[in-house]
Amino acid sequence: MYAIVRAGGRQEKVSVGDVLIIDKVNGEAGDSIDLTPLLLVDGETITSDADKLAKVTVKAEVVKAEKGPKITIIKYKNKTGYRKRQGHRQPLTRVKVTSIES
Repeated sequence: MYAIVRAGGRQEKVSVGDVLIIDKVNGEAGDSIDLTPLLLVDGETITSDADKLAKVTVKAEVVKAEKGPKITIIKYKNKTGYRKRQGHRQPLTRVKVTSIES
């Protein structure tokens, strides 16, 4: 059994035991969060109806908070001496899917 869930602005294919890295969610390590299911595949049965998906719960456990890779932003204007350098690391959260219940 697997599900397609909305997590951090993207859609992810998950099954029980999968570890995902998604955009930051509030919560400490060990906290449980619910992910929104968009599609559920259970053997031969495919569920995409919104009314039936409202009864499906996909639970995940927060493993730890992380940061993404460093991205360097450089702005430069010719002949004016203007240079600006900036860095960014996106806050992320590592979660482990614990259950998919329909």
